[in-house]
Amino acid sequence: MQPNVCTVKKVKDDMSQPSRTGESGEAPRRRNDLPPEVLDIIAPALQVGGISGMSGLLVGGFAGVVRSNTPFLFALASGIQWSILGGTFWASRGIVLHAWGKDKVTPREKISASAIAGTVGGTAGGLLRGRKNVIPGAIMFAILGATGQMVYNMADARNSERSQEPQERDLKDSWLNSKWSPMKVLSDAEYESMLQEKLLRINAQIALVDENIEALRGQEREIAAKKALDESQVSKPN
Repeated sequence: MQPNVCTVKKVKDDMSQPSRTGESGEAPRRRNDLPPEVLDIIAPALQVGGISGMSGLLVGGFAGVVRSNTPFLFALASGIQWSILGGTFWASRGIVLHAWGKDKVTPREKISASAIAGTVGGTAGGLLRGRKNVIPGAIMFAILGATGQMVYNMADARNSERSQEPQERDLKDSWLNSKWSPMKVLSDAEYESMLQEKLLRINAQIALVDENIEALRGQEREIAAKKALDESQVSKPN
């Protein structure tokens, strides 16, 4: 039994449909793509959590050698706790800042956000060590988060003020201007006045040289005149 014309046409259409899809160049859409706002929170939190975990491993390793019979397990537990604490703190801080408007947050609001994040991180860290440690951990890390953010804000404000100050003040505060330094940093005005003083000295020296030259020329003229007078007196008796 031979296939009819409709069946052959349908098979050809089914065979040519994948090639048309490939020729169109449209890549299949990914359904698991996360919004960029979520990635901006998760990616730094994972990085901070990883760095905190490595720091916890190192500190836990040294402390485990001194305090525990199983230093490896002690270091592993310390690394896990530090990783969860750091990642939770940074993720919570990112969520709060994003909710309040990341680009419009004031320094005081950053302190509040760090305190909230410290509370969340301290709670998570306290749960790992037992329910009795939840409230003390939340309070302690809230204070640490707010204090650390306050210190950072002060340092950032000081650096911004220094960057806006004129260059002359930076030159005055330079270590080259100390009494123990054999050199001195000059501003543009001081350098200009120094050049003017040197130029005046050079002009004065040039004037002295001109006076000396004029005096030598006067002596030369006197000698020439005296010589001409002597020659005239010698030629008269002849």
